[in-house]
Amino acid sequence: MDDDDIPQLSSHTLAALQEFYLEQQQREGMKTSQGFNQYSIGSIEEDWQLSQFWYSDETASCLAKEAVLAAGKGGRIACISAPSVYQKLKEQDGEDFSVCILEYDRRFSVYGEEFIFYDYNHPLDLPKNLLPHSFDIVIADPPYLSEECLQKTAETIKHLTKGKILLCTGAVMEEQAAKHLGVKMCKFIPKHSRNLANEFRCYVNYPSGLDCFS
Repeated sequence: MDDDDIPQLSSHTLAALQEFYLEQQQREGMKTSQGFNQYSIGSIEEDWQLSQFWYSDETASCLAKEAVLAAGKGGRIACISAPSVYQKLKEQDGEDFSVCILEYDRRFSVYGEEFIFYDYNHPLDLPKNLLPHSFDIVIADPPYLSEECLQKTAETIKHLTKGKILLCTGAVMEEQAAKHLGVKMCKFIPKHSRNLANEFRCYVNYPSGLDCFS
């Protein structure tokens, strides 16, 4: 076969591939360096097949601060399908609260005993040490914009929370969120690190600092 017969990649495609491999090398370099923070957002990459889309750093910080205030001193916080909020909370190490992450993606098991495998299809299939109504606030971001997913996740939320709920989901889910959890839309608009087609909003069932945004 002549060289002319071998398929050639365009210069644009080659440049894109080089950029992709460079980014991968940089990420691996970060992971092996002493300065790597295992709790930084993006330390575990999004898996779009699991409908994972991380919050922007600013949004994750805002939600984490809200959770700490709502939980109170010595409070317990549960993050359901909201790993970037969990990661931001862990960056505040030393604060007087405890937190766990309920997540389907077993890559988050690197966080040890605070990781709890969670499948919304089995909303009450939880470890015995997760006692009913034992969390001061539950933050949840159901992976899919469907009433079935929200309804099943809501079972878990209501089982775990002492009362306070912070739900993050699509604006289109407002009616279903009120129906299943009694939450109302906040003024604060969460942002993701990648722009999503669906508008996202936060919902709460208590007086929240997230309503102080214009």
